[in-house]
Amino acid sequence: MDIFSPIESIKRISPAYQKRLQKLGVKTLRDLFYHFPFRYDDFSIIKPIAQLKLNEVATIQGEIIDIKNTRTWKKRMFITEAYIQDQTGIIRAVWFNQPFLINTLKIGQIVSVSGKVNFDKTLYFSNPAHERLFAIDSQLRHTGGLIPIYQETTGLTSRWLRYIIKPLLPKFVSQLKDFLPLEIKRSQSLLDLGKAIEQIHFPKTEKNIQTARRRLAFDELFLIQLFVLQQKLKWQKQKALIINFDRQLIKNFVDSLPFKLTNAQRKSAWEILQDLEKSKPMNRLLEGDVGSGKTVVAVMAMLQAAKAGFQVALMAPTEILAQQHFKEVVKLLKGQNITAGLLTGNQASVNNNFVIPAHEPESRSGSRVPACRTGRKPGMTKKILLSQISSNQIQVLIGTHALIQETVRFNNLVLVIVDEQHRFGVAQRAALQKNVASIKDGSINTIPHLLSMTATPIPRTLALSIYGDLDISLLNEMPKGRQEIITKIVAPTDRNKAYEFIRQQIKEDRQVFVICPRIESQTSNGYGNEARIVESQTSDVTSSRNEPRGRQTLNDRRNWDDVKAVKEEYEKLHKIIFPDLKIAMLHGKLKPKEKEKIMTDFKAGETDILVSTSVVEVGVDIPNATVMMIEGAERFGLAQLHQFRGRVGRGQHQSYCFLFTESSSKNTNARLKALISCKNGFELAEKDLEIRGPGEFYGSKQWGLPDLSMASLTDFSLVKNVRQEAQKLILKDSELKNCPLLKKALERFQENVHLE
Repeated sequence: MDIFSPIESIKRISPAYQKRLQKLGVKTLRDLFYHFPFRYDDFSIIKPIAQLKLNEVATIQGEIIDIKNTRTWKKRMFITEAYIQDQTGIIRAVWFNQPFLINTLKIGQIVSVSGKVNFDKTLYFSNPAHERLFAIDSQLRHTGGLIPIYQETTGLTSRWLRYIIKPLLPKFVSQLKDFLPLEIKRSQSLLDLGKAIEQIHFPKTEKNIQTARRRLAFDELFLIQLFVLQQKLKWQKQKALIINFDRQLIKNFVDSLPFKLTNAQRKSAWEILQDLEKSKPMNRLLEGDVGSGKTVVAVMAMLQAAKAGFQVALMAPTEILAQQHFKEVVKLLKGQNITAGLLTGNQASVNNNFVIPAHEPESRSGSRVPACRTGRKPGMTKKILLSQISSNQIQVLIGTHALIQETVRFNNLVLVIVDEQHRFGVAQRAALQKNVASIKDGSINTIPHLLSMTATPIPRTLALSIYGDLDISLLNEMPKGRQEIITKIVAPTDRNKAYEFIRQQIKEDRQVFVICPRIESQTSNGYGNEARIVESQTSDVTSSRNEPRGRQTLNDRRNWDDVKAVKEEYEKLHKIIFPDLKIAMLHGKLKPKEKEKIMTDFKAGETDILVSTSVVEVGVDIPNATVMMIEGAERFGLAQLHQFRGRVGRGQHQSYCFLFTESSSKNTNARLKALISCKNGFELAEKDLEIRGPGEFYGSKQWGLPDLSMASLTDFSLVKNVRQEAQKLILKDSELKNCPLLKKALERFQENVHLE
């Protein structure tokens, strides 16, 4: 047996436990050692029985002088009672529904018992941890120290894991090859790997835990850094076409704008345009708060590329966002003699003059069925649009995932822009860059420049690590004249006051958003013990994992009784609260044409209130909307709430965001108050990371990152040190030829993570 032996080869692990371990991702002995505790019970205070105090957590050691099982009459529950004696006194230990203990704990045995001291006529232990002592110097696993608590699964407890891991560690931990270079361990004062593994599982002191965690977290973050830095080097070795900077073109464009660019917009545009002049492909993230003006910066890059005779593709995650970009880009490029196209799964359009349902069947001749045509240019089909793309008649193409279909072929695509980039997987972005975007300049294969955009500001530790392969441009200024949005948490008792305020706003010709977490409320199965969650429309990764999935228990259903469903909210507002107002409903299950009409009517002022799911989170620009009312605000992540809030305050009038919640949780209150106190997304992102932690903030499942590295993403000092060490090593040995163990560890790490 060695460190990479499968768990099936460990004699003490039965087939039943092998299956349970595999549920936790433990397949080898190494996996078992890397299944780290997530917390520790402190049972390190060992006391004589006579010195025990009420409510303290302590350990006693003594002889069992009596033990018996009884059964309660009402609940039919087993109670196991044992009396334990040392030289100073006697104490009772009670276990509930564990009658089997009477077969393992016998009168006359010496035991160690740890737990909280309770009182019922006399002091006693309730459900304490316990283990037999076979000698005075017996090694303790479950009591009498810092006891590791692990992630568990049905039928597999932390007690069992301690029982298995402790005897295996001294035999096999030395086989773990320490892949970290010696000079890095010395410069960062890090433990040897084997020592860190031993200490993380069975520490003697709190300091042991801290030093072990630091070493193991350093390892994980270091591997992340090496991965992203190697990706950056590979990217920079690629070739891209040079787009020369046309100063007069950009100056004329900026001068023609009806508003003045912020300094941040000017700086970001300059960084992007400089990147386009290089023969290595740009890989830049344009990171800006809601309403900071990312689109106009991206359009400057589009204009530069299109006027140089090249093509540009902009990919958005939703149809609504793609349509919004299309309209905005067409407006900004008006008079530039540039043809822009829109392609989604449901429609094709050029310069906003006509729209063709992209999914309509074609006749044998290739034209659409006449009855299905809309718009002013008869005969236009998706097939013709694709032909225009491949023949370079379309300079700017905007769309959804439809852009990466095999049928889409560009003539000379030179710039790819991906909006809300964290919503696309690496494979999708690669498909757009490689499969449909590869072009040739003579004999040199080139790939397009890549500009990613996000309206969700990234905390600096994540920017240094997960996004370490990107150059980042920040839009940290808001356009002049933009008013601060007044944000308030509305108590249930003040709901009617909020409704009256909304009515007053509508009387002043303003409009209102109402956001709900779901389309329909859950329905009982008739027996009252289960509920069905119909749909969650939350698309932001920072909040969607907080929502229940699939079938729920009765308790879950009760917890969700206060969740406002869009359809119910629409009916209530339409029939009871505002029967005299024009109210519309929007959600993800509507057909694209229905969504488009609803949004068009709302933008035209024909609707007073739009009740919606989170489909309006990004890309919706309604300058006349002044109130954002969010039901069940605690169900959304802070970043998503900030996105919702950014849908208002885009015009000249004072705007408001009302957060409705029935929750009395302190954590919920702290999060929502952070939304009030933090005035920009950058500040809010740091606060959200601090409150919820990285695992919940971004989702460890999304990336597949280990818990330790996720937790360490809040430690800016550690992340910075890791980054510096990784950069130094990559500069000296980019392919890790002199570090074979490290290279192998990195390969193994890449198999388990998927950084997006």
